[in-house]
Amino acid sequence: MGRDRTRWRPSWPRPPAPAPAGRRVTPFEIFFDLVFVFALTRIMSLIGRQSTPATMVQGLILLVLLWIAWSSYTWLGNQTRAEVGMVRLGFLVAMAALFVAALAMPEAWTSGPGLDGPLLVALAYVLLRVVHLGLYYWAAAGVPGLRPRIRFFAAVSAAGWVPLLLGALLSGTAHAVLWVVAFVVEIGGQRLSYARRGTWPLRSASHFTERHGLVLIIALGESLVAAGVGAASAVTRPPVLGVALVGFAVTSCLWWLYFDRAGPAAARVLATATGERRDRIASDAYSQTHLLLIIGVIYLSLGVEQVLALVAGGHGEAHDEGATTTWSASVALYGGAALFLGGRLLFLRLTGQPAPPAQRAVVVLVLLLLPLGVLLPPAAALGVLGVVLLTAVAVERLSGRRRTTAGAPPPEGG
Repeated sequence: MGRDRTRWRPSWPRPPAPAPAGRRVTPFEIFFDLVFVFALTRIMSLIGRQSTPATMVQGLILLVLLWIAWSSYTWLGNQTRAEVGMVRLGFLVAMAALFVAALAMPEAWTSGPGLDGPLLVALAYVLLRVVHLGLYYWAAAGVPGLRPRIRFFAAVSAAGWVPLLLGALLSGTAHAVLWVVAFVVEIGGQRLSYARRGTWPLRSASHFTERHGLVLIIALGESLVAAGVGAASAVTRPPVLGVALVGFAVTSCLWWLYFDRAGPAAARVLATATGERRDRIASDAYSQTHLLLIIGVIYLSLGVEQVLALVAGGHGEAHDEGATTTWSASVALYGGAALFLGGRLLFLRLTGQPAPPAQRAVVVLVLLLLPLGVLLPPAAALGVLGVVLLTAVAVERLSGRRRTTAGAPPPEGG
């Protein structure tokens, strides 16, 4: 009886099947997005009510790095279903890493003995990215030319992880400098990867646009939570309640400026685009430009929280009626609004939508009001911003009616 000479070969799991082209966002992906937005709110805790230029820049760096990680998983979830089999397990590991990073976020720049905040954040971030690259490489088996892009992107990303991990082991200036280097390498590496290898291929336009819209609306919801934190138990006082309602109006204006016309029209543009143009719109208008919208919402939320805390008198302290807005609240309010409005104009341009000159004037006006905000009482500073945003909504509504009258097809939802 002869010996069986057949060589044993390991049986690896088959790569996951590509996701359907017209699918919708799943509850599992919304769960992932909730963990991501939780991490964003923890960055608000890092910046704090007593903000400094340093904490604002530190928060900005972490916001960008988290967005890169979230955007990467959004592309992965567009390529293959996130809620199935081994991919779901990988997503859960990534969510756990993101949750750990979120918990440690307020201490991300404070070194200490043992497994301190910076090291926890750095390790969690690297694990988050490694899991994504591994899953994406596995899922890209049947897509021509995608695996070489992922290898190049992984090499560039790994170059940024080195200063990130080294900086986490150091303190003071060395820590800050190395993390800024990691930030520059990560951002520059992304652009280099796209320039050398092209963007990721988009499978489902509907899934991609819906995912970005959902994470934006979740972030807007967190701005309402921030208002509640700022008002605290003093919300039953009529002045505090009135300012809280102004904060609600500000958030409503941001929702209207994106979801009433700009978002639905952009979704139609992406759905009808083809080939490389479609991938480029997804990369530029969504993966990159939406970052400005998210940062704008987070900083504006921080400003609303600070204003309400000032109006409420802090933790039960008597409020000084003659007090003016702090510089940090003014920068967060007007700077956040300017980022959102400017990012929206860029979003309109990248998706081929008209951007009325009056909307550009609104962005300039918000920037001009930033240094003046510190001269106003907190409630007045928020009220002026509310008037400006309501003006932007009115201008958008008027321009939409003019386009309809001129014979252009009315945008969805108009």
